[in-house]
Amino acid sequence: MSTKNGGNGPRTVALVGPYGAGKTSLLEAMLYAAGAIGRKGSVTAGSSVGDFGSEARSRQMSVDVNCATFDYLGERFTLLDCPGSIELLADTLGVLTGVDAAVVVCEPHAEKLMMLKPYLKRLEEQGIPHFLFVNKIDKASGSLRELLAFLQEASDKPLLFRQIPIWEGGAVVGFVDLALERAYVYHQHEPSEAISMDGEIKAREVEARFAMLEKLADFDEHLMEELLSDMTPQPSEVFADLTKELGNGDLVPVLIGSAENDNGIRRLLKALRHETPGAEKTAARLGLQLGRGAAVQILKTYHSTLGGKMSLGRIFGGPLKDGAVLHTPTGSDVRAGGVFSLRGAEVSKISEASAGECVGLGRLDGVLTGDLLTEAKGVPLSKIEIEHLPPVYRLGIEVADRKDEVKLTAAIAKLHEEDPSLILEQNPELNEMTLCGQGDIHLKVATEKLVGKYGLKLNTHPPRVPYKETIRNATTKRGRYKRQTGGHGQFGDVVLKIEPLTRGSGFVFTDRITGGVVPKQWIPSVERGVTEYLKCGPLGFPIVDISVTLSDGSYHSVDSSDAAFQSAARIAMQEGMPECNPVLLEPIMHVQIHVPSEATAKVNGVVSSRRGQLLGYDVRPGWRGWDTVLAQMPMAELTDLIIDLRSLTQGVGSFEVEFDHLGELSGKLAEQVVAQHRKAA
Repeated sequence: MSTKNGGNGPRTVALVGPYGAGKTSLLEAMLYAAGAIGRKGSVTAGSSVGDFGSEARSRQMSVDVNCATFDYLGERFTLLDCPGSIELLADTLGVLTGVDAAVVVCEPHAEKLMMLKPYLKRLEEQGIPHFLFVNKIDKASGSLRELLAFLQEASDKPLLFRQIPIWEGGAVVGFVDLALERAYVYHQHEPSEAISMDGEIKAREVEARFAMLEKLADFDEHLMEELLSDMTPQPSEVFADLTKELGNGDLVPVLIGSAENDNGIRRLLKALRHETPGAEKTAARLGLQLGRGAAVQILKTYHSTLGGKMSLGRIFGGPLKDGAVLHTPTGSDVRAGGVFSLRGAEVSKISEASAGECVGLGRLDGVLTGDLLTEAKGVPLSKIEIEHLPPVYRLGIEVADRKDEVKLTAAIAKLHEEDPSLILEQNPELNEMTLCGQGDIHLKVATEKLVGKYGLKLNTHPPRVPYKETIRNATTKRGRYKRQTGGHGQFGDVVLKIEPLTRGSGFVFTDRITGGVVPKQWIPSVERGVTEYLKCGPLGFPIVDISVTLSDGSYHSVDSSDAAFQSAARIAMQEGMPECNPVLLEPIMHVQIHVPSEATAKVNGVVSSRRGQLLGYDVRPGWRGWDTVLAQMPMAELTDLIIDLRSLTQGVGSFEVEFDHLGELSGKLAEQVVAQHRKAA
């Protein structure tokens, strides 16, 4: 019996899944099993092919996509090991669009179920074929059938168990391959050994294989007829169905193993080799219109201090040679400054890459992650649509030496090219730069790169809140500025009526001057003086929702001037505003919090504890078993909200936020804000 289904050309597969599932260890085990490396490295020892950067090794976790190209049984594969931390999800989203398939790595523990949903959901939405690999099977306990039922809750696509475990003494010692109808026992760091099936193992195999065939038959009428007629389907038909349903995204095959012990790794590699669709089908899924020559989709951008910029590109439609000229979506042309095969830190220059390969391309200036480039002119070009993740965590950032500000913004621009979810916001009102991202770890990794890679000395602090102030009462106040210094003096005299406005009205200035008591040419000067004062009111914050009316005044034919009337207006405001009962305003945000349904009640409590107002909740559209909680919350309470949400949801909770209105802040909290502001000033 032959199960070979090769000939699809070079293929690219993403390893995705939650932190701690063992993706980088799986990458190492697959390279070892394929003979690409002669000795297995270790994540904990810092000797693995993946996670070779200093930030990754210091944390013993992936912080960037690890790329490794190798040959297995005569066919070329590139594995993209994606970071598991939900805070680094943007890297995963960037590469997913260009892969032929994904392996979702998980642990055999039902309590970690909800961590899979963010990955499975996005694979399903994009129609990307994917396997589920249950890693650490040697640490499993309890029924795998129950585990499958739990796993199915996280997947909108039917899961198809391809293997069942062989138990001995309460531990998994091997597996039965339901497609091959063969049993194997594990050997640590060695290929599994085939054994005969009899007794209980055979009985379990018959039952589980029939369940597998029934699921396949849901998508194949001929197979359904065979099962109803008690006919045994041919092995070639079974494998053809497995390949077809994976490629169509109808089913998610489930395999088991242990990356640490090298168990089940070769069976996974063979499944990828026989069943993963090739680059042509991926290009069709992306809707790429290919002309003559190569087309390149940019999956990821890297910057190094020595090698400069390198773009990770997936080749479609034809071979790509070193030095090829590529047309970009902006209409400009770039020349590939080198084509490289990548395996962790090992970078090998090659003369050309064939269709389907995933390679590094040097010095593609102006080209961004998601761009589609082509050698042929006249081919419609676009940027591949990649999901945008709104920032959920912010950090105030500044250089220790102001001379390095330009260097800082240039370095962050490079980090943004590598990771589009990392954003720099500049607030001129607060005179503050804020680094925005997906969480505490995300921004710590970014600042470590700024310090270690770009040599910057940084100061960081919690982001400031743009408080405002307004008034509750009205008053009328005269402001007179008179100065005699020899020669022409200075004279300006105004009467201003200061009144509160409804929330959101901003600032309104009017004049009701009659009889020319304040000449027309000085009225704009009065308004400028008022506007200047509004930048910092009695409480120390910008003033909003206020009306100022110029009702009276006087002037001197020689001594009056623009500066004098500006000063008079400021004096009237300074003396009048404290009489208007000033009050502090804080930004109130509209928040949508997305969490698994079992966490909704706890999230409601978090909102209330942070001075939030619950507006209700509803089912999250398209996310089975998830809710969206709607609330209004003060901006000051959102600084570390994501930390609480993730602690309640195994790291998968998220939120979106937008400004709603300004709300009054009074009492002890307002006093503390004002006192802290004055101390800082």
